[in-house]
Amino acid sequence: MIAPSILPGEWRVRPARAADLPAVLELAKLTGGGFTNLPQDEGALARRLAWSDASFARQATAPENELYLLLLEEVATGRIGGTGMVFSRVGAEWPFYSYKISSLTQTSKELDRTLRIEFLSLTSDFDGASEVGGLFLHPDLRTGGLGRLLARARYLFIAQHRARFGDRVIAELRGVMDADGNSPFWDALGAKFFGISFPEADKFNAVHGNQFIADLMPRHPVYTNLLSDDARAAIGQPHATGRAALAMLLAEGFGFDNYVDIFDGGPTVNARIDDLKSIRGAREAEVAALADAIDAPPQLVATGTLHGFQAFLSPLADEGRSLPAAIAQPLGIAPGTRIRHVDC
Repeated sequence: MIAPSILPGEWRVRPARAADLPAVLELAKLTGGGFTNLPQDEGALARRLAWSDASFARQATAPENELYLLLLEEVATGRIGGTGMVFSRVGAEWPFYSYKISSLTQTSKELDRTLRIEFLSLTSDFDGASEVGGLFLHPDLRTGGLGRLLARARYLFIAQHRARFGDRVIAELRGVMDADGNSPFWDALGAKFFGISFPEADKFNAVHGNQFIADLMPRHPVYTNLLSDDARAAIGQPHATGRAALAMLLAEGFGFDNYVDIFDGGPTVNARIDDLKSIRGAREAEVAALADAIDAPPQLVATGTLHGFQAFLSPLADEGRSLPAAIAQPLGIAPGTRIRHVDC
């Protein structure tokens, strides 16, 4: 449940614009590395904003290689407090690589021993899926439920534009790193083949993409008992700051099917889009009236499409046909506006 400390209508989620680059760059500087969807590089961020703007502008009828960048904005001040992203189709330009954790059991009668051996296989099983990612909240705003508002707004965006997305959706979570931004998983595996540190690989991936993995990564399975203890312990584990995000994903209906990130070993979770809680439970209505006040628990509400999309919290009455005027009017909502809403 979204915490009641968020005042309904105080914050909204809206599409990013080119003019938001300085604010997004300031947020990127706070990520601490390993966050490839929000690179600490002004040029790369500018290209992402341009890609997002072009995606919002396109009249799509099927999933394409699109990025939709959404921002958390304080309505009264315009302050940008966080980012969230939706990719319509991964693996469009080059394969979307993951490691799949598998196991093999072998028995020796002579030694009277049975061994269960775990190994990692390079796969592109999620090619064609949609992805939610890039969820980052300013450290000062990580209490009170703003992260949940931003995360769930992405699902209402998908519901508002269902034809643009596939049957499945994935989410990658940043893996375990030390205080200096080094990954034990990368140090034990990727670094052996690429000869660069995790921060260097992370930055290159954020700016140029991960095609270099396809060029140089060995195709044979990797037996995890050949890795260091720290690396093995990191496989499938989220970064400490990502545990709350993982909990939200699992509550939304995502599941972990033994896929991990090829860079840091962090978990990749997936779900059927139409089974997601926020999409399955959403209802549509047309606003008929604006009220002085409504005594009801807030709901997550979305209006508009493409560049006009926005999501926010508001109490509703009459099955969504009435909103408080104090919330609706600053957001440009009037009688006749179509909304999609779901319980918090």
